[in-house]
Amino acid sequence: MSLLRSLLFSTPLILLSTVVLGTLSIVASLFDRTGRSQHHLARIWGKILLAVSFIRVRTEGLEKLDPNATYVFVANHASLMDIPAILSALQHQFRFFAKLVLYKIPFLGTHLRRAGHIPVDRSSPRASLKSMTEGARIIADRQISVLLFPEGGRAPEGLREFKEGAAYIAIKAGVPIVPIAIVGMRPLLPMDSIHIRSGRVTVRIGDPIPTQGLKISDRVELTQRLYTEISGILLEPTPSGLSVPQQDRSVKIGE
Repeated sequence: MSLLRSLLFSTPLILLSTVVLGTLSIVASLFDRTGRSQHHLARIWGKILLAVSFIRVRTEGLEKLDPNATYVFVANHASLMDIPAILSALQHQFRFFAKLVLYKIPFLGTHLRRAGHIPVDRSSPRASLKSMTEGARIIADRQISVLLFPEGGRAPEGLREFKEGAAYIAIKAGVPIVPIAIVGMRPLLPMDSIHIRSGRVTVRIGDPIPTQGLKISDRVELTQRLYTEISGILLEPTPSGLSVPQQDRSVKIGE
């Protein structure tokens, strides 16, 4: 029954809401070049996706964030549903760092550009460094928060080794970096699966880590601290009534 519901109910509604909200976002961009309207629509889109998938998200730690501050948010990444979960949980305006190849996809690329998301060119170390530097400049100039997944992609299990880009950007921009753990999403929509299961997920927000006074050379130590923080948050006791399978609690360094 769960698979049939996913294929016949959740998936068609996800596709429909993505087309409708994506179209509205592009229309809104004609009148709002800041990306704020598009972000509000993205939050609505995220909440719809979770609702039609029967996934409930509990957010912990919002009180740790200053609503007027700018942050670099860093989260673990295990499922395609992680983005809707974070969109529904965070109240800050923020933008994504997206792979450059996504900007070449019709409709999606237009939305990403007009919404103010930041392209990342990973074709070479030099191009990647240029992308990160430009991202830090945008954060400082626009006073806008950003979200990155430092694992570099979804992890099929555990927690993969973090890349240093998020720490570099936060130090370069001079803004705090915030560790976030998404707990319980992997079993609901694993990698390479179209079977969306219902369930409960917790988005846990850690303490912001200041970067003022840090040097670019400190990025390795900061990256390790982020890894340690998110690993610890993932292993925290789950509130009563929430069940997190053991496979989602595992922490594995590297591949």
